[in-house]
Amino acid sequence: MHFFHSKLRVLCYSTYIIHRMMTKETISYARRNTLLEIESTAQTWWKEANVFKADSCEEPPQLRKKFFGNIPFPYMNGVLHLGHGFSISKLEFAAAYHRLNGMNVLLPFAFHCTGMPIKAAADKIAREIQQYGDPPLFPNIKENNRLKYQWEIMHDLGIQDNEISKFQDPQKWLSYFPHVAMDDLKAFGLGCDWRRSFVTTEINPFFDSFVRWQMNKLKSMGKIVKEARHTIYSPLDGQPCADHDRAIGEGVQPQEYTLIKMEMVAPFNSPKMKAALEGKNVFLAALTSRPETMYGLTNAWVSPEGRYGAFEINDTDVLVLCHRAALNLAYQGLSKVPEQTSCLLELTGYDLIGLPLKFPMSFRQILYVLPMPATTNTQIVDKGTGILTSVPSDVPLDYIWLHNLKMKPNLRNKYALKDEWVLPLEITPIIFVDGFGDEAAAEKVCKDMKIISQNEKVKLEEAAKLIDSLEGKLLVGEYAGKRINIVKPLISKSLIETQQAILYYEPASQVISRSGDECIVALTEQWFITYGEVEWKKMAEECLLSMKLYSDEARHWFEHSLSWLNKWACSRSFGLGTRIPWDEQFLVESLSDSSLYMAYYTVSHLLHGGDIYGSRSNSSIRPEQMTGDVWDFVFSSGPYPKSSDIPSSVLNQMKQEFEYWYPFDLRVSGKDLIQNHLMFCIYNHTALLPKNHWPRGFRCNGHLMLNAKKMAKGNGNFMTLRDSLGEYGADAIRFALADAGDGLDDANFSSSVANAAVLRLTKELSWIKEVMDTTESSLRVGGKYTFADRVFNNEMNIAVRNTKVNYERYMFREALKTGFYNLQASRDEYRLMCGPTRMNRDLLLRFVDVQVRLITPICPHFAEYVWRTLLKKEGFVVKASGWPKAEEPDLNLKWANKYMQELISRIRKLLRKKMSKKGSNAEKLGVVVVVVVKEEFDGWNAECLKILRGKYNKEKGCFAPNREIMNALEKSSLSQPLELCMPFIRFKQDETSEFGIGALESKLPFEEMKLLEENLELIKTQAGVENMQLCSVNDLNALTDRASDLADLNPPSPGNPTPIIMFMKVEQQLTL
Repeated sequence: MHFFHSKLRVLCYSTYIIHRMMTKETISYARRNTLLEIESTAQTWWKEANVFKADSCEEPPQLRKKFFGNIPFPYMNGVLHLGHGFSISKLEFAAAYHRLNGMNVLLPFAFHCTGMPIKAAADKIAREIQQYGDPPLFPNIKENNRLKYQWEIMHDLGIQDNEISKFQDPQKWLSYFPHVAMDDLKAFGLGCDWRRSFVTTEINPFFDSFVRWQMNKLKSMGKIVKEARHTIYSPLDGQPCADHDRAIGEGVQPQEYTLIKMEMVAPFNSPKMKAALEGKNVFLAALTSRPETMYGLTNAWVSPEGRYGAFEINDTDVLVLCHRAALNLAYQGLSKVPEQTSCLLELTGYDLIGLPLKFPMSFRQILYVLPMPATTNTQIVDKGTGILTSVPSDVPLDYIWLHNLKMKPNLRNKYALKDEWVLPLEITPIIFVDGFGDEAAAEKVCKDMKIISQNEKVKLEEAAKLIDSLEGKLLVGEYAGKRINIVKPLISKSLIETQQAILYYEPASQVISRSGDECIVALTEQWFITYGEVEWKKMAEECLLSMKLYSDEARHWFEHSLSWLNKWACSRSFGLGTRIPWDEQFLVESLSDSSLYMAYYTVSHLLHGGDIYGSRSNSSIRPEQMTGDVWDFVFSSGPYPKSSDIPSSVLNQMKQEFEYWYPFDLRVSGKDLIQNHLMFCIYNHTALLPKNHWPRGFRCNGHLMLNAKKMAKGNGNFMTLRDSLGEYGADAIRFALADAGDGLDDANFSSSVANAAVLRLTKELSWIKEVMDTTESSLRVGGKYTFADRVFNNEMNIAVRNTKVNYERYMFREALKTGFYNLQASRDEYRLMCGPTRMNRDLLLRFVDVQVRLITPICPHFAEYVWRTLLKKEGFVVKASGWPKAEEPDLNLKWANKYMQELISRIRKLLRKKMSKKGSNAEKLGVVVVVVVKEEFDGWNAECLKILRGKYNKEKGCFAPNREIMNALEKSSLSQPLELCMPFIRFKQDETSEFGIGALESKLPFEEMKLLEENLELIKTQAGVENMQLCSVNDLNALTDRASDLADLNPPSPGNPTPIIMFMKVEQQLTL
């Protein structure tokens, strides 16, 4: 217990873990505790030696001599969770691999505080204290899905009640959470140069100066403009709500609609409507994305229980619609009171049913308001205006519901509908579709799909999608005969110009800000960065084309994002950050101050002097000295700033740092940032930096699930990085994160893998100690290598080669497989193969050395401990210990071993099967195994191999297309039907992929009989057989008739010897 109190304080943070270790459960955590102690020791060694400190050199780095990797800095509105750890691990493994190989590696880390989440959370705490006290006494509401109070969230993070009230001040978040994150990442073993760390916002005067320079530079280049645009907006926050300001709805854009104005015709339905609306131009407002269908408008739909209002949009016009849509209009300049709704009258759907309307484009003189079916009543007011147009000719739901209202009097009576409102309504086809004849599209599709009820939601949705996908021509109106895709924008424009419609925007789906506010679309005048501008886009495309993205899928995502990305609002009025230099009422939004800061890492340690806030800097440089000319000189190849009073040696040192480390080699990120942050990174680098400093690579990953379920606080399936470190230790966490998965698909952190890692690593540690303590008499020393020795040595060579390839491709799950799982299996197989002949000591020492180096990027603490303590090596394994040396793998030897192991496995299976059939009689007889070998293909097999050799491209390492191979087989003189040849063809193609072109020869690259003779005792031992004979297929006559018959039933082939199991008395064995 002493070591826990003295050395593992940093790791075991939570009181929960401490409590468990203080109880009887301490014994079950003994293995974990061993790893924790090793981690503490290794981290102390690294800290004392400044192992992860990275400095530039005067000479530019040669190819593969430096590596600069980074990751989007996490937002500091809480502690890091396991999902952060997953993305960070990808960068960490890559950096650790390159550092191991002797490269000068820079891995910096910073903390993002820009934007509204911190300010919003601080304000929530203030409101909760004001409403419920300090500490607050919340109402006892027992709801499973209720949102937590911010106070509860802070409490869950381990912050005590007497401290939480201090977080009303946003600056408290900046002084608290970055240090917590730093402690967690140090405990994780992150190989970071912490001298370069910093926080964002104007609290850091150096970073504030850097962002101001970046924004001024973009504006001077004409890449920042001010204009009015429709954008997602939070009325509560009073500003646009960008992706990172959202709790729900990241990536959602404004959706454009045509808002149809259906004029209300007197008389009104009630005295209250008459009193409030008489003398006004009153319209029911409905949205459509298909304005061409308004020719077929028959009525309007409302939700009977829906809540509506009559809202003034100017002095004379009133729109009836739901409150949410009215708020959207108010922020789009369509309200009598700017940015406020002016409601003359509250209404329900029942108040509107039966109202007469007119709409000039419709063929009907009078339209009536009718009730929407109950199946959609609850949805109708959640989208659009809450009022729908009815076009039964082209909308399946409209067709079915109107048909049922006409055919069912009881249904009309339910809503008190008059017959004259419904029965005269006829369906008029307005769009011609090939193959539909004279029928309206909705009518034909519903009949074809046998839809008869408005309750068949799935079918109706499918029908609607089908109709939307059809190409058609307009049958009516001034554009009759023209295709829909041509006339749609013309009709929309005409409706707006004649004031029958309004252009309207709302979010394409729900967006909730981090303040808990439902967002709308507002027409706002603000500052925009002109992403998507033609010439700038060409530069971004050029940059993207030159970058490594490590997956075709990721490249597709980037290309798609680049194709649609347009102007981006870069200013905000609420939150934390840097002021827009020329318009200080605004702040730079959180994604716009984080697109070039990777360059800031190269000089931050020279500016900050060890202070992440840059305000108590020990540096000789003052923030006000960092003028635009200085930043230009350092980053943008600008001239030497003669007016600067910064010493030239310091200026040149900053420029040297940037020129040495840039461009960065790798940026690791979650896939969700491709569409914004990573695209912005490309754009800003191409605009502000010379081409030779454009980014070299992005590696994107999916999200992390926890035990095969979505990780989320709301469902209780959540783990912070801090708690995971206390539960498993850093190396086991890193092991499980490597095993979780690579690529853009969502990965899975498995607790069982983390637990297994604890067991594997501690057992391996014990085994290594045993090997190092074992006397030479227990192991073989020197002498000629046995077959088992050669196989084991070859497996290590294969592991060294394959693991290097996987690390280079940043495929860490595969690296773990080839560099740990497979290598461990090879060692265990070697132990079995040696049996009583003992293992080779030199090979075991080589194995330990190879295993330690291959696992170092993933489990560095374990590796460092073995390296320094058990192997007694100098220096640090994590820094420039070098990749293990290995000879070129012998694939033929691998093939020979596979051949032998498969034979042993087949003998065992056959023996078990035969023994179970013989039962007790087997004990009275001896077991004899005869292995019959055929060493060369002949006949149709040889002909197939000849064809395959002719269809194999040695340079490309692949076969011709299967069709070409089939044609060659058909033209050959094969005696065997093609369908029987194909399994052999496929088998040989697979063998060629694994073992090379030697698999296409008529003989194997090794002598089968010789191999089996040399290892006969090993085969007998592992198969558990005392009497075993080898026989060539050419010598079958020497066998007994029984053995010969069995060999005929299952004939051997090259690479596939036939084992024959026989039970014989002793005298019979002699005659064999």
